[in-house]
Amino acid sequence: MNTSAIKSPCILICAIEPNSGHCYGCGRTREEIAAWTHFSPEVREHLMEELLPDRVAKLERRPRRVTRRQRLRESERQTDFPTGENADHEG
Repeated sequence: MNTSAIKSPCILICAIEPNSGHCYGCGRTREEIAAWTHFSPEVREHLMEELLPDRVAKLERRPRRVTRRQRLRESERQTDFPTGENADHEG
């Protein structure tokens, strides 16, 4: 039994960019991800060194998701600073 580790470009950011079909994290296609363990070490090395870095560099990054905490914080900021002509005067 061969227990040697298989090199992988996976960085645990696993999501496919819909336009290109490449993973945001590693640059592989779904087909390449599924077949990765069946590729020869030479094919895996070629992909990791020659193709995947360019793919990842060209991917449009996913916009960061606005969390509920961020929305709440933003709404609190807006209520902390009243606007209008009486904003500078107290009472």
